[in-house]
Amino acid sequence: MKFSMPLIEGKLIKRYKRFLSDVELPNGEVVVAHCPNTGSMKRCQQDDARVWLSKSDNPKRKLAYTWELVEVDERYLACINTGYPNKLVGEAIANGVVKELSGYCEQKAEVKYGEKSRIDWLLTSSDGRKCYVEVKNVTLLEEDGLGYFPDAVTERGRKHLYELANMVEEGHRAVMFFCVSHTGIDSVTPAAHIDKKYAQAFIEVVAKGVEVIAYQVAIDTQEMKVVRSVSVNMPELTD
Repeated sequence: MKFSMPLIEGKLIKRYKRFLSDVELPNGEVVVAHCPNTGSMKRCQQDDARVWLSKSDNPKRKLAYTWELVEVDERYLACINTGYPNKLVGEAIANGVVKELSGYCEQKAEVKYGEKSRIDWLLTSSDGRKCYVEVKNVTLLEEDGLGYFPDAVTERGRKHLYELANMVEEGHRAVMFFCVSHTGIDSVTPAAHIDKKYAQAFIEVVAKGVEVIAYQVAIDTQEMKVVRSVSVNMPELTD
């Protein structure tokens, strides 16, 4: 996935009201940029971090700038725009990058299923077998290359796990796909220290047959693409 126009580098001043961020441009101008991320963005909004913005020429937009990338720990790049992972994973599946999900003849996005939910990708084989793929964006790096999901308590994420398990019980294939949008992460695990209920649900649904895979995204200021599989570790629960 290539960015449609060159990104603009700046320095993060602050993120506030979830969807707003103040960014200082190289000429000293401070602009308000849209932050397309509803999560906590833990460790992805460090003081004075280098960030990259896109700028829209649509005069109807309230905010012309959108925050796309951030430099973490002065060495890694992370994509904070949660609108991209589904598209990246969809492209990777279609192009045969994700070996675990190859061989399907039909691929549809945002298909209704479960209890008022939509699956990110529904794959169908030539003989009618279905595979439900739920995509989650991973950007929280805490130590030693280990990435965590979620970065905040998520009842919605737990609901998605159980709905995948329901698809397995109905005889379908179901996959939790962790899209690692952080260049410093080389393995993934559910964040039991942040959301223990999610980690418990994760263990339950894997035991019921839900598959879990994770792929890392290569990121630079021109493009992003899914490039390689990374390991997934089962969470360790403590009382």
